[in-house]
Amino acid sequence: MDFRQLETFIQVVKLKSFSKAAQKLYLTQPTITSHIQNLENELGTILLNRSGKSISPTGAGDLLYKYALNIVNMRNMAQFDLGVYKGRIQGHLEISISSIPRHYVLPVLLKDFINKYPDVTFSITDYDSKNVVDSIIEGDTDFGIIGADFNSPHLEYIKLIDDELCLITPNNNDYPWDNYTELDPQFLLNEKIILREKGSGSRHLIETQFEENNIDIEDLKVIAYIDDNDAIKRFVEMGLGVSFTSEKSIRREVEMGLLKPFSIKGFELKRTFYFVYHKKRQLSPLSKTFKDFVVEYIDKYDCL
Repeated sequence: MDFRQLETFIQVVKLKSFSKAAQKLYLTQPTITSHIQNLENELGTILLNRSGKSISPTGAGDLLYKYALNIVNMRNMAQFDLGVYKGRIQGHLEISISSIPRHYVLPVLLKDFINKYPDVTFSITDYDSKNVVDSIIEGDTDFGIIGADFNSPHLEYIKLIDDELCLITPNNNDYPWDNYTELDPQFLLNEKIILREKGSGSRHLIETQFEENNIDIEDLKVIAYIDDNDAIKRFVEMGLGVSFTSEKSIRREVEMGLLKPFSIKGFELKRTFYFVYHKKRQLSPLSKTFKDFVVEYIDKYDCL
């Protein structure tokens, strides 16, 4: 085995395509095919199921994939540490993150991280919390920052900061109570409700609270499922319905008198943002540097 073959194999499994792997690695498709065939010949086993356009790892391929990720990451770690030894940290950081942390947590972290490591570039992929978790388990993503703890024996969660959801309404005469007044849960049965998409940390918490307070979601007048928090806030401002969102995300709108926040009696709407990664998989060196930076930052400043 050589590193080029392992890197090729990793990308084919991740992208489920020989042609996409070729584009990602700036190689020709025949070269990709040759790398995989040579790897299979050396190991004496079939690593990929090739049925039409569908590419998936065999049992042996699944086993090799886990080791290949660690082998390549350890190689990268050695190169990275040598770069640190010579006084320079550089590379490209791929960050998978759910919407609330992306808007209200990540910018603060990245500002200081890039100031400390100016040669690092980054890209941000906006997933809901469940998609981030799935991509880590499947090996497509090194780590993520999310607003829910999806129980899995494969994942390690590091607590970052606490957050709290609140009910938001338009600021009009239909909602005359003072901000943060506690409302009866029955109030929700008479309102048009806007919810986040399935898989979001916010939606997961809200559904849990409905269940614990004996409210059947089918009894609610849910008029929309929206995967963008800013769009939800705008719809609520316009009087189309009420919704639940992070208290961190509405401070500006509350100050401007556009939205009103409330709590619901019996609803426990506190949650935590986490840095999450795979327990048994070696983080890439730059990802580990970012993880260590985030943990140190949170410990130092205690909040964002």
